[in-house]
Order: sequence, then C-alpha cells, then structure tokens
Amino acid sequence: MTRLEELVRAADTVAILGHTNPDGDCVGSCLAAYNYIKEQDPGKNVTVYLEKAPQKLSYMKNFSAICHEAPEGLKADLCVCLDCSAKDMLKAFGPVLDGAVYSICLDHHVTNPGYAMENIIDAKASSACEVLYGQLDESKISRDVAECLYTGIITDSGVFKYDNTSPKTMEIAGRLMAKGIEFGRIIDEAFYRKSYLQTQILGRALLESVSFLDGKAAFSVVRKKDMEFYGVEKSDLDGIVEQLRLIDGVEVAVFLSESGPSEYKVSLRAKNYADVSRIAKYFGGGGHKKAAGCTMSGSVHDVINNLSEHIERQIREHEEKTVEERRQC
Repeated sequence: MTRLEELVRAADTVAILGHTNPDGDCVGSCLAAYNYIKEQDPGKNVTVYLEKAPQKLSYMKNFSAICHEAPEGLKADLCVCLDCSAKDMLKAFGPVLDGAVYSICLDHHVTNPGYAMENIIDAKASSACEVLYGQLDESKISRDVAECLYTGIITDSGVFKYDNTSPKTMEIAGRLMAKGIEFGRIIDEAFYRKSYLQTQILGRALLESVSFLDGKAAFSVVRKKDMEFYGVEKSDLDGIVEQLRLIDGVEVAVFLSESGPSEYKVSLRAKNYADVSRIAKYFGGGGHKKAAGCTMSGSVHDVINNLSEHIERQIREHEEKTVEERRQC
C-alpha cells in the first residue's frame, strides 16, 4: 500500500485541491485521485475544490462534481494538494489546507518548497499525474481514472514532445492506453479542439505579436477588453504561448493576459536551452525549465522590459558558452 493510500484509508473526509487557473494536469490529477478513491470506497467523503476548469476537459468522469467554493470553516481529515507548486497558488482554497488535520502534496514542479505536512515531489516527472500514478495500485486503475491520468500527462508533456518526457513517462502512458482509453480522442479534446471564438482570439494574438531580441524572443498580449469583445474566458487563451514558441528563430515566447488593472498573468515557454523557470521564480512564480509562469504588475512595456533583461542574459550566456566550446574544439 502506498503512502497516499494509507492516508486516505485513515481519513473520513478528504479534500482535494489544485492550483489557480487549473489546466489539464491539475484537473486530471484531481479527478484521477477523486475517482480512484470513490471507486475503492464509495462511501468515503471526498470532494475536489477547484476554480472553474476549462469546459474542454468535461469529458473526464465527475467533472461536474468539482466544487468551486469551499464551505467556511471546513476541517477535512486529509487535504491532498496536486500539481500546485506553492501554497499561494491555491488562492481562495488556502484555508482548506490550513484547516486540515493532515496534508500531503504530490507535485512535479522544481520550485515547490514542500508546503504540506508531507510532500512527494518528483521534478523529473512529466506531470503531477505521473507522480500520482506512482501512488496508486496499477491493478486498480480503471478506464475512467486512466483517462484522467493520461490527460494530465499529455498536457504537461506537450503530447510527449517536451524535455520532461522520459522513457518512464512513455511506459506509464502505454499502461494507461492498455486500460482501453480513447487516447486519440483525449489528445484532440484536451489539446487541439478549439471553438470559433478561441480561433479568433488566437489569430488576433498572433497577428499583434511582437518580435524582440533580434528575433530570439516574441510576445503578445490580450487585454480584458479584448476578451470581452470576443466573449472568451481565461481558459480560452490556452495554447497561444505555444504557438508563439513555434515561430522560427524564437527561443523564448512570452504571453501576457490582463488579470487586473496594470496586472498581467505571464506565460513563458522556451524552445531549446533557456530556463524560463529561473525567470518566473525571480518574479514570484514558478514552473519548469521549458514552461513557467508568474504574475507581474505595471504597463505592458514595463513587464516586457523587465522580462527582456533576464531573457537576454540567458541568450547571451548560451552564445558565449557556445563560442567557448567551439574555440576549445
């Protein structure tokens, strides 16, 4: 029996939490844990507390059971935090963690400081779903649970193309496929399907993108007024930064989405050598080497100028290192 299973078995009430602006790995890991626990013990009092999740992920079992508000004064026996790199990323659900009798965090972010009472953090894992898989009895993983786990793995591995994809990741994905999941449909639903409005906002973001640092970086921004004009939500902006990263010659892509007056959610992606987690961490955020994010204040000009200094430093260091290596050869 794994440590997670031991803690769940000893608890009467279990609260499952994920980070703000939940993505496929966050929702997938939370629902995988929820479905697994309920399948093993239908009478167990288990609840997932998350902000509103992207509707495109609604194919996962019990998506509609997610609670978007936690009752005041909730005191769960066990709080399970998944895919959340820092306590403040729980936002409004932070009090659920504080009020729990015991807590455990399963995560894969290298920047996670280990804020729960017990922490299982594997920075080499592709996703929180990969970490969670290691805490489940493989023989008891149902098709529904496998679907959730597979969703998280493909989301955070970029459908197995990011550097965090390992032979272990592929092996786990294969075992999940053996559970009978419709893996092609899951990839389409979680990654590629877009509404007409999502396509419009993507087109505008790309049309208005700006290249800087001699074409080695690119950024775009979507303001609240743009979102209101197109009738889209934050989750509809998923994938824009990845499209910027694919621009020929771009090493670092930056996407800003306005979250408040002079406040922007910053998404960072790297292509080859840059470590955007270092940049995000400097500005109070976190993430992975090739994919990270943070929140910054000021004008768009201020934000890009501040980020540009750090991006340029990494590009320069890489170029100097390359020149030195060639010289030695």
